[in-house]
Amino acid sequence: MADVASPAPRAWQRMLSGRRLDLLDPSPLDVEISDIAHGLARVARWNGQTRGEHAFSVAQHSLVVEAAFIAAAPDCTPDERLAALLHDAPEYVIGDMISPFKSVVGGGYKDVEKRLQRAIHLRFSLPPDLPARLHKAIKKADQVAAWFEATQLAGFSEAEAKRFFGRPRGLNVDALPLEPKPASVIQAEFVLRFNAIEEARGRDW
Repeated sequence: MADVASPAPRAWQRMLSGRRLDLLDPSPLDVEISDIAHGLARVARWNGQTRGEHAFSVAQHSLVVEAAFIAAAPDCTPDERLAALLHDAPEYVIGDMISPFKSVVGGGYKDVEKRLQRAIHLRFSLPPDLPARLHKAIKKADQVAAWFEATQLAGFSEAEAKRFFGRPRGLNVDALPLEPKPASVIQAEFVLRFNAIEEARGRDW
């Protein structure tokens, strides 16, 4: 009897918008901001190990990163602000894997993440790969956000957070939206921020 080939494993996820996003070959046409906002608002940062009644979501973290990015570069363009807001957008599909676990998993995770990020950028008319200068500036804002989140929400001492993320200068904690909010609230705030940036870019989705 001839061997029957096993069907290929499913590599796509159905979104609430009705799109089917292929994780191995993601198409920009299957990326929707509503799906991104919904997913990120329900993915917890720090594996959920944060203070407060609600999880501190990746959507809220993204708003903090964009705020820190603008504080460091007030003359930044709307395109650059959008890149900062969407810096963790692939996590609406693959979740937020903490850095210690990423180092154990290795390169496969990063490859999937990079393909998704490129598709997201293309969907919203950003370069598939950001210029090195912009990538570095967003990464710095990400580390600023991580320091404040670590010390205000995740139980890190300032000395411990400084060792992992560096200590930010010139930015007050009161300037950042760090109070964890319900998923539905932060989902709406993420979409509102996206729409405001798109309006500044002269686009209407």
